[in-house]
Amino acid sequence: MGKTKPKLVKPTLDKDLDKIAHVEEAAHHVSRGFAPLGIGLIFLVVVAVVAAAVVMDRPGAMVIVAAAAIGAYMAMNIGANDVTNNVGPAVGSRAMTMGVALAIAVVFETAGAMIAGGDVVSTISRGIVDPSKMPNADVFIWAMMASLLSSALWVNLATWIGAPVSTTHAVVGGVLGAGVAAAGMSAVDWGVMGGIAASWVISPVLGGVIAALFLAFIKEFIIYREEKIEAAQRWVPVLIGIMTGSFIAYLALKGLNKLIAVSLVQACLIGLGFGVLSWWLSVPLIRRQSRGLENRNQSLRKLFQLPLIFAAALLSFAHGANDVANAIGPLSAIVHAAQDHEISGQVTVPLWVMVIGAAGISLGLLLFGPRLIRLVGEQITKLNPMRAFCVSLSAAITVIVASALGLPVSSTHIAVGAVFGVGFFREWYTRNSKRRMEYMRNKAERYVIEPKPERNPEEIRRRYLVRRSHFMTIVAAWIITVPASAALAAFLYWVMSQLAL
Repeated sequence: MGKTKPKLVKPTLDKDLDKIAHVEEAAHHVSRGFAPLGIGLIFLVVVAVVAAAVVMDRPGAMVIVAAAAIGAYMAMNIGANDVTNNVGPAVGSRAMTMGVALAIAVVFETAGAMIAGGDVVSTISRGIVDPSKMPNADVFIWAMMASLLSSALWVNLATWIGAPVSTTHAVVGGVLGAGVAAAGMSAVDWGVMGGIAASWVISPVLGGVIAALFLAFIKEFIIYREEKIEAAQRWVPVLIGIMTGSFIAYLALKGLNKLIAVSLVQACLIGLGFGVLSWWLSVPLIRRQSRGLENRNQSLRKLFQLPLIFAAALLSFAHGANDVANAIGPLSAIVHAAQDHEISGQVTVPLWVMVIGAAGISLGLLLFGPRLIRLVGEQITKLNPMRAFCVSLSAAITVIVASALGLPVSSTHIAVGAVFGVGFFREWYTRNSKRRMEYMRNKAERYVIEPKPERNPEEIRRRYLVRRSHFMTIVAAWIITVPASAALAAFLYWVMSQLAL
């Protein structure tokens, strides 16, 4: 009988060293999770110090310093949650890396906030509460402080659970709750609130339908054609022209309008001019890019990558110009009321307040944005450059359509709704498109591909193209954003008013 080989047993010292190595690795992993929190806290302290240096010799200095820290906290949450919708589809489609997406978003968000963020902002978001109904400036300050803090806390919670929500709706809820607590139900314009409530449904549905229509067009006229490259040479420049014209009109309406008065008709005419110009310029560019490309879908994706990168940049610029007001609007109102001891419906934004908003959004995106970028771009449904292009294009067009109809919409709801629209349309199209079935049948006959066996209903449900769990979580977060933020603001206002007595 042969002797069995003895088992090699590690010496006790080696075992102990392995345990220490595992502990060090675990500690390093945990510390990486706390690093963004530490950097964020340092930023808030720096903001408080800078604000103190700026306003220390002015009336209400301590209140302004506290409000500056809360405003910076809100700006960071906007960056962590809201901004991710602009670059998420491009990252999920592999049109750009996470690093490139973060760099583009930071640069263009900051540029949009600083260049077109506006010198004057509304103190009461969307005219929800009548400032004249506030008893005095002190009550107004505490109401604004409560609304700013409640909306920041709610967006922070939504980011933590992985739900992209509208920061505008969070601010709306905060102003509503604090306004009711401070001045009663009669101070609220319930007609405005009804329009905002309608946008919960209108925004995602409109964004989803428009994105699905563009994806249907791309599938019917480009993807499922025998000569894909030839079809792309004809139609991709048209789509680029529509995208450019829509974004220019969007920027004119939401960004340039902060500097000079631009009507909807003027914005559309400006967009039409730039759209025709970009179509004319892109025709030779697309022809040059498509030379030597194989007649397959992978080749088509290359033609959509560059337009998608420009779309992400333009969306970020427009978002910075428009939504920075969610952080700096209430903060500017507090600064004005504390220094002049009066309530105003429109206030001028100090430069240092604008810098806090722009810096906070950028830092929040860098520290906490990647998680939601991956969720929007990868986990809701699978995106490629063509689908992501439809999502980005839908965001701009939906805002223009909604503005023409006088409907209040949320950019976050539009972008995420467009992602859902693309996913649900793919589910429908895969099962029902005659063109796709004919194309796949011809392909199978040409290359002698064995047909796949039919799947049972249970397997089909498991292979849905849209993750139902994400859909339910996000929709639930959208529905309760305004009520939750309002209830929290009312409670915070009560606490603040009691402490101030």
